Amino acid sequence: MSQTPHSRRRFIAGAVCPRCSAMDKIVVDLDRNVRECVACGYSDERPEAPAPTDELVTRVSRPAARRVETSAEPVRLVDPSDAD
Repeated sequence: MSQTPHSRRRFIAGAVCPRCSAMDKIVVDLDRNVRECVACGYSDERPEAPAPTDELVTRVSRPAARRVETSAEPVRLVDPSDAD
């Protein structure tokens, strides 16, 4: 595990090493874009973040869902003791 004097390294909480299964031992070097395990020496390139895409289509975000207007209707309250 090589380290430059000014490298920016961060531990990743909850990360599990794929080789030794040790938790909280993965360090990410932000300058070299590499992740390393301080317990067993495992090292690989950090996976790239997926490219941002359009918003996922859900039943709420569909254009058709936004066009439907539900008409307001008055509510009539009935008192059960007034049974005629």
